[in-house]
Amino acid sequence: MKYVIIGGDAAGMSAAMEIYRNVPGAEITTLERGFIYSYGQCGLPYVVDGRISSTKRLIARDVETFRDKYGIDARVGYEVEHVDIEKKVITGTQASGDHFEITYDKLLIATGASPVMPVKKGIELEGIHTVKTIPQLEDLLADLTPDIEQVTIIGGGYIGLEMAETIHACGKKVRLIQRGSHVARILDEELAQHVHEEAKKNDVELLLNTSVEAFEGNKRVEHVITDNGVLETDLVIVASGIKPNTQFLKDTGMAFAKNGAIIVNRHLETSIENIYAAGDCATHFNIVKERLDYIPLGTTANKQGRLAGLNMSGKFAPFRGIVGTSILKFFNLTIATTGINERDAKELGFDYEAFKLSARHIAGYYPGAQRMFIKVIVRKRDQLLLGAQIVGPAGVDKRIDVFATALYSKMTLPDLLDLDLAYAPPFNGVWDPLQQVARMNGRL
Repeated sequence: MKYVIIGGDAAGMSAAMEIYRNVPGAEITTLERGFIYSYGQCGLPYVVDGRISSTKRLIARDVETFRDKYGIDARVGYEVEHVDIEKKVITGTQASGDHFEITYDKLLIATGASPVMPVKKGIELEGIHTVKTIPQLEDLLADLTPDIEQVTIIGGGYIGLEMAETIHACGKKVRLIQRGSHVARILDEELAQHVHEEAKKNDVELLLNTSVEAFEGNKRVEHVITDNGVLETDLVIVASGIKPNTQFLKDTGMAFAKNGAIIVNRHLETSIENIYAAGDCATHFNIVKERLDYIPLGTTANKQGRLAGLNMSGKFAPFRGIVGTSILKFFNLTIATTGINERDAKELGFDYEAFKLSARHIAGYYPGAQRMFIKVIVRKRDQLLLGAQIVGPAGVDKRIDVFATALYSKMTLPDLLDLDLAYAPPFNGVWDPLQQVARMNGRL
C-alpha cells in the first residue's frame, strides 16, 4: 500500500505518524512545497520580541528525523499542481524546476491555508509582509530594522492582535486597521470593547470601520490608502484572513465548501474514493451548529490529521467534531470563546437567551483577585448551552475549557451548578464564575 500525503505540517505529519505506527512496512511519501516540516505556526508572533528565542525552537521534528528515524520519504520543495483521480497520479514541479510524477493508493490532502491579501494594487512593494510560515517571519524580522518606526497591521483577528503586542514590545509605533466595527470578531461587540480599551492603554492606534484600498510607495511601501484617508507607514503586516490551499484540485470534481475548503465526512474522506483531507484545507463538523464549519486552528489540524491517518490505516476512527474553542493573549488580557456568540445565534436562527456577568477570577477577599467579563448563550426552551465568551486578565483559560467540555457534553445551564470544581481562595470562589452565571437565572 502506497500512502502519499501532500503537506508536511500539523495535519499531514500527524497522519504520517499514525500510518507508520499502524501499518508495518507502509510506503509513506510526504510532499512539502516549502523546506520545513512540523513547526508551531502559533508561536511565530512570539519570536518577534524574543519571548521565543529562535524559529528553530518552533520545529517539533525536522525532515531528517522523519527520514532517518521513521523511514518516511519526506520530500521538500515539491509543489503539487495536479491530481489525476483516475490514474491515481500526482504531478507537479520541484523547487529545482524539474517535473515530478508520483502514484498513490491512498492520498491525504493536508495543504493548509494561505494569507489573503485585501487588495491587489501595490502588493509588490517591499515592506509588505504576511506571517504564516517560518520563512515569512524571518523576512519580517530582517525588515524590522531600527529605522522602522511606524508599523501598520491590517486585520484585528488572532494574528493581527498578537503581532500588535509583539511589534509594540519591539519599541515600534503600532497602528491596527479593522474593516468592521470591532476587533476580535470571535467576540460580540460589547466584550470587544475591553480589547479596544486594552489597545488604547498600550498606545496601539485602532482604526475601525476602515477598508484598505491600495499600497503606495517608491519600491518600498510608504502609504496605505484607505476609504478614510491616506496613512504614512514604514512597514505593513497583513493579517486579514486565510484561504484554503485547494486550487490545484478544482478540476478533480471534488466537493468543496463556498470558501474552497474540501468537504469531508466523519472519517475525513473526501467525495473521491481513497482521497482524504485534514487541517486548514478541510471542513470541520461543528457540534453546536450541527453542520460543517470552517474554524482553522492548530488543535483541530492535529486531531483531524491523526484520525485521517488512522482511517487510512484501516481503523474505525470518526472525527466527532469541534465546538469552536479558541484563546489568545493581547497585552494583559486573555480573550477566549467557545461555541457560538450572539451574532452567530441570530444568523443561525436560534431562539436564545444571553447572560452576562462580571466576576472575580478567585475569591474576592484574596489578594490579587481580578475581574473577568463573561457572556453565555443558551437555547431558550431548555437552557442548552450554546456558547461562551470570556475576557479578562486572569483565570479565563480555566473557565473556557470547562465550558468547552460542557458544550461537548451537551449540558444545560442548570447542569453547571452540579459541576464539582476545585475551590480554594487562591484559585477560585466557592461558586465558580460559570456557576455564578447559572445562578443569575431566577428560575434556577
